[in-house]
Amino acid sequence: MKQIKPVILLVSVLFVMILIIPSVLVIPFSGKELGKVEEEQQSNPEPQQIASGLTVEVAVHRVSAQKIENVPLEEYVVGVLAKEMPTEFEIEALKAQALAARTYVVRHMLSDQKVKVPNGADVSDTTNHQVYKSIEELKAEWKGEYDWRINKIKQAVNETQGQILTYNGAPIDAQFFSMSNGYTENSEDYYKNPYPYLKSVPSPWDVHNDKFHAQTEMTVQEFEQKLEIKLGESEDIGKIIARTQTNRVAKVEVGGKAFTGKEVRTALELRSSDFTWERKGNHIVIQTKGNGHGVGMSQYGANGMAKEGKSYKEIITYYYQGVEISSTDSFLNKLTVKK
Repeated sequence: MKQIKPVILLVSVLFVMILIIPSVLVIPFSGKELGKVEEEQQSNPEPQQIASGLTVEVAVHRVSAQKIENVPLEEYVVGVLAKEMPTEFEIEALKAQALAARTYVVRHMLSDQKVKVPNGADVSDTTNHQVYKSIEELKAEWKGEYDWRINKIKQAVNETQGQILTYNGAPIDAQFFSMSNGYTENSEDYYKNPYPYLKSVPSPWDVHNDKFHAQTEMTVQEFEQKLEIKLGESEDIGKIIARTQTNRVAKVEVGGKAFTGKEVRTALELRSSDFTWERKGNHIVIQTKGNGHGVGMSQYGANGMAKEGKSYKEIITYYYQGVEISSTDSFLNKLTVKK
């Protein structure tokens, strides 16, 4: 029994050393030093995964300069938002527009079919896709108002960064326009294809706008040239054969030819396909309601909703039915692999 005691003592000493040594090693890194490490981590935070969109570039065809410019995704959304919606609009409306603009371009970038752009470009900087201006161009345009305008635009983009709209897991065709005639249009009534998330909804916020009604006047000769028809001397211009569910012109017969409302709006450069017309001597006077094709989100409607306290998420889900707000991550990963 006496021979066992030294062994017990040795084991006890080793046990105590095992407990004490780690604590001794930690002491130099505690207190002030540990606080410094935490401070450095806070001042240099890890980038959030939602910011991954900044690493993907949009190939923008700058039409006037006839060149392709590669623009970081979020910078591109800033340049689009600055031109596609008035900066004076409510911040929640601007955020809704930023989300639509980002969704629109991501969908185009993922598509293998690039329309109305040269090889190597994703989109143009015109209304064929989305109007875009660079920071330098915006500075020149806005001059003394640049700071407050760009700060508001960047706030809207930053607060929706990394978000797009999806339906059944895919980016939607995020159509938008300026102002409705009181209702948005079913996609199949203006375009050929029906989309379940682009269905008509009331947009009463647009109706009381001072820009709601507009008048276009042209000579009979201009009218005939643009539609490639002959009216003759008759006071009767033509006959509206059918209107859509939302009272826009679906089909009209004029000068012995049939046209869709969209065709007339495009040829005559009208603000809307909700129109009426009459002949006054040698002139045609056309009255329109609203501004734009009417499909998707009404920008003036979005601003009206924002003024009533609605969030951008409420605005988005009202105008695009059944959609979800999703992260860009998986879609941008696909784009990185493609490039």
